[in-house]
Amino acid sequence: MIKKISTYWKIQFIAWITTSLYWGFSAFFGGNFSWKIGIADLILDVAIGITLTHIYRNFALRKGWNKLNLKRLVPKIAISILVLSLLYMFLIVAKLYLVRLFFLENNSISFVPFFKSIQLQVFMTGTRLMSIWILAYHLYHYSRLEIETVKENARLSLIIKEAQLNNLSAQLNPHFFFNSLNNIKYLVLENPNSARRAIDLLSELLRNSLNSNVERLISLSDEINLVKDYLELEKIRFEERLQIKIETNVDLLKYSILPLSIQTLVENAIKHGIEKRKNGGFINVIIQEEGNFIKINVENSGKLNLEGNKSGIGLNNLKERLLLQYNGNAIFEIKEKDNETVLATILLPSK
Repeated sequence: MIKKISTYWKIQFIAWITTSLYWGFSAFFGGNFSWKIGIADLILDVAIGITLTHIYRNFALRKGWNKLNLKRLVPKIAISILVLSLLYMFLIVAKLYLVRLFFLENNSISFVPFFKSIQLQVFMTGTRLMSIWILAYHLYHYSRLEIETVKENARLSLIIKEAQLNNLSAQLNPHFFFNSLNNIKYLVLENPNSARRAIDLLSELLRNSLNSNVERLISLSDEINLVKDYLELEKIRFEERLQIKIETNVDLLKYSILPLSIQTLVENAIKHGIEKRKNGGFINVIIQEEGNFIKINVENSGKLNLEGNKSGIGLNNLKERLLLQYNGNAIFEIKEKDNETVLATILLPSK
């Protein structure tokens, strides 16, 4: 089985071969070009460049330089560039001398004068190449570290959001059950026969709500069934004092919603609207598509009377859950209309 070449080695070979070819073309068009010397220079230039940078890479990884902050890393990079440039200078000058000594029979110049004649030029070239390579290497690792940090922060954010949603659901269920039991208390005193049906409905409500909270989202169909059971329970208590209408113009199985979200609005309408009116009133639940949103309206008889402009636990809970689940893309508002009517609206992104 052929082992796949890593991206690091691909970049190393491509970069150093390209650099050496550039010098080769410059020599070719500059005249006095020898193919034998050109090929030897290409092979040795690539070998020297890869060897020096690979040694640096292994040293930096062993010392953990990729995890250092810029303040501590910059001095180490500066010293490394200087050292690598000096090594590059000695190796390249020695390579140039030996290659020309081997292929050019009339090359009688000694090494020291040859070294002195080109050392500064080669050193400057080495400094540029090593600076580019080291900076590119550390920028790559820095970007990878930033990406990993972002991913880790996102993962932690999801964990926190999950915990917050679970905590909110845990707060909401006791609140909902308490109100339902309160309803049955009224029925036991006023209509014992209806109380038995109410107990059956409550057991169904408990089962459905507990099952729905296993998942973060449930289908609109399941939520509407929960609302219908709840309103039937309230209808037993209020009898003719409560008129109910539920209209849906969307495929209830197609869309998902937070558990107990519509039910919370209906419960709020009963508690703050219908209960406070001697003659009762109506509750209308209307669900429809509006642009890229699912619009949920819960309209009821009553007046908007939130003490200190603060919502109760149910509505505050709903606002926080919508914010967490939809990242601020869901809209919730409640307002009073004419003729003593209150309208609560939820807009959920449908896509």
